Amino acid sequence: MHHAFRWILPILLLFPFAFHGQAPQPPGAVKLYNDLQKLNFLGSALYIAAHPDDENTRLISYLSNAVHARTGYLSMTRGDGGQNLIGPELRELLGVLRTQELLAARRIDGGEQFFTRAVDFGYSKHPDETLRIWDKDLVLSDVVRIIREFQPDVIVNRFDHRTPGSTHGHHTSSAILSTEAFNLAADPTAFPDKLAGVEPWQPKRLFMNTSWWFYGSLERFYQEVDTTRLTTLDVGVYYPERGLSNNEIASLASSQHRCQGFGRPLSRGSEQEFLELLQGSKVPGGDLFAGIDTSWKRLPGGSPVGAILEKVERDFNFASPAVHLPELLEAYRLLSGLNDSHWKHIKLPALQELIAGVAGLYLEASSQNALAVPGETETINLELLNRSSWPVTLRSVRLDKGASLDTLLNLGANADHSLKLTLQIPADHPGTDPYWLRETGSLGTYAIPDPALIGKPETPRAFFAHFGLEVNGVSLEFQRPVIYRYSEPDKGELYRNFDVVPPASASFTEAVKLFASNHGQQVQVRVKSNAQQVSGSLALKAPEGWVVSPASLPFELSAPGDEKVFQFSLLPPDQSSQGFVKPVLQIGNKTYDRELITIAYDHIPTQTVLMPARLQVVRLEVQKAGQHIGYIMGAGDAIPENLEAIGYTVHKLEVADISADRLAALDAVVLGIRAYNVLDDLPFKNDLLLQYVKKGGTIVVQYNTSGRGSEDYSNLAPYPLRISRDRVSDEDAPVTLLNTDNPVLNYPNPIGQADFQGWVQERGLYFPDQWDEAYIPLLSMQDPGEPAREGSLLVAPYGEGYYIYTGLSFFRELPAGVPGAFKLFANMLSVGKAKNKTNRGVKG
Repeated sequence: MHHAFRWILPILLLFPFAFHGQAPQPPGAVKLYNDLQKLNFLGSALYIAAHPDDENTRLISYLSNAVHARTGYLSMTRGDGGQNLIGPELRELLGVLRTQELLAARRIDGGEQFFTRAVDFGYSKHPDETLRIWDKDLVLSDVVRIIREFQPDVIVNRFDHRTPGSTHGHHTSSAILSTEAFNLAADPTAFPDKLAGVEPWQPKRLFMNTSWWFYGSLERFYQEVDTTRLTTLDVGVYYPERGLSNNEIASLASSQHRCQGFGRPLSRGSEQEFLELLQGSKVPGGDLFAGIDTSWKRLPGGSPVGAILEKVERDFNFASPAVHLPELLEAYRLLSGLNDSHWKHIKLPALQELIAGVAGLYLEASSQNALAVPGETETINLELLNRSSWPVTLRSVRLDKGASLDTLLNLGANADHSLKLTLQIPADHPGTDPYWLRETGSLGTYAIPDPALIGKPETPRAFFAHFGLEVNGVSLEFQRPVIYRYSEPDKGELYRNFDVVPPASASFTEAVKLFASNHGQQVQVRVKSNAQQVSGSLALKAPEGWVVSPASLPFELSAPGDEKVFQFSLLPPDQSSQGFVKPVLQIGNKTYDRELITIAYDHIPTQTVLMPARLQVVRLEVQKAGQHIGYIMGAGDAIPENLEAIGYTVHKLEVADISADRLAALDAVVLGIRAYNVLDDLPFKNDLLLQYVKKGGTIVVQYNTSGRGSEDYSNLAPYPLRISRDRVSDEDAPVTLLNTDNPVLNYPNPIGQADFQGWVQERGLYFPDQWDEAYIPLLSMQDPGEPAREGSLLVAPYGEGYYIYTGLSFFRELPAGVPGAFKLFANMLSVGKAKNKTNRGVKG
């Protein structure tokens, strides 16, 4: 057997949903046994941090799979402010991608996922800034809500609430909010306007998941930490029935954060985790749940249920789990008769799914199409299969908002049954797009009018099929989400969500359009149908002073997927102006203005996202010299398209394309963000790039990361250069122009203070903090209370050309249509064409 397949097979067996998204694949015997272990543990733990990939998957997996606790991860944000190593999604779309990567991780480590309304607005140096932008009370009320609803016995913070300013402000803020919420969750007077009807809950213990590397060394860690409040866990335990250790499961989970480059080798063996007790009673013997009844006795009347299920766990038959069906059905009958409570609400559905698993029940509801439109009907294919010898009878099946069928169908052993029902999509259905993106929020928080959605990782599925079965004489109802099953020749059977979308969507063929004069330009709008047949009119809504013609255009599309491109003329005003042009699709008596975006990667379910369709239009004067720009893409950004928008011809280069002849034909070459971090072969082409500069070319190197400290880039640059973690996170931070006679600040666009207005999210990041005197710093900037940083833009004449290193966040500013950023970037590309060759800006 090939060595790679040895690992793939147990992973497929243990994590049946990891590769198929919504595939309704019943679990195997090992998974059933693990589910039974969790069923018999009535305790919960909640891990809290700031972003996707902040979570400690080792500890989450340990709590879920070794302790068998119901374990959740509350991430304050969805990671919208990060970068993307695998594709073009940024900001809101990146948040959708990272949400799904978290859910993929939880499917592997066994945890559940939650979020607050907080937005990852970019790097923040202090929690004071973070909590001000987030609206502390609003996000705190979300944390309290999630604690009350999840009812954790134990809360674990990833970060320290006592060290503001020592790390990312989001990190510290997550710990501050968690620490305050620990007691507020039990206060019935807390947030009465936001949490009406959500019962108070008091967790028993609050920990910080500390680590020796927070302190630099294990010796210093033990010197500075109060060891009397420290609990040490060995989370490297081995699960023999799985053939995997906890650390291997955790590595698989964390490797789902692929857009952040978290793919990693599996790790094995003993490993310690340290938990510092912040509140609650001390922990004897490393048992985080010590003194908390986690048996079935916790549930009033639950002892008889526990007696049955604990015996099934002790005697579990891995070869034939179906032999336990009568016992599980008796436990279900007893549990169903108990009074409603939190743990009944949690355990009854889990027991029901265990019953389905041991009986080998396969129940599926699959739509005819991936997308549906409000007001239409959809055929739903039902598949039912009893893969045990126990008697199972279908008595009824119904769809939400659709047809139902009362029948008496005997599901004989291993006999596949198919049925069809018609689903009516309500005309007022809100859709299945990410709920947190439906309304315009603020810089720091999403707008979520429906409090029932707060905390949920994604929009609940649109429709369910409800199967009324009689299993060995006991009536149960199982529900399955309506999904879409299909196949591709090179991948086989695949599943994706069944999504409800508008009848048509509109998108612009460009993100930003610059007007360097008052001459009009053509604007193209693509209209795509999601319905069987759709017609209406298309118009554009433009900012004041901009003129659109014609006023509207009719359209008619005859089938889902059909699309047409329509052209309008847009005339800018004489004076400087910027804003957004938006489409208006009039279909019947309704209007639509959203673009439908698909996010598709192999490691997550395909996502259908609706975002406001808009074209950033900017009336400004951007001069440029040179025409042909080479662009070596790094971690992914939209700068090539932005440069084309102001008239450059951009040639995207792979590392293999870099040659002396290819470079000689270019006026300048730009390295995309984090190029040296993600392109392993790029350093081998570095001599060619520097020779290009020496012969008169211009190279612009955008930021690269420096790891946890500073990193020497002298072997990649023409002169010594060290990259640091210095950054300026305040997008409005004052900027001082240095070396004002340098051509980058003058040619062909004079740069002044006004050009640094309207920047978004940050000034820049990973600035050099040490450089050779051959580099000329052009800008000085600083965050409040910090020293001035002069490394954001360094220009070095080298031979006959220019080498430029910049940590300025052009990858954010150009897509946002910031005029000054365009002018400064054009100057960097044009510097080699400056007419005044007598002063090349050489310092001294």
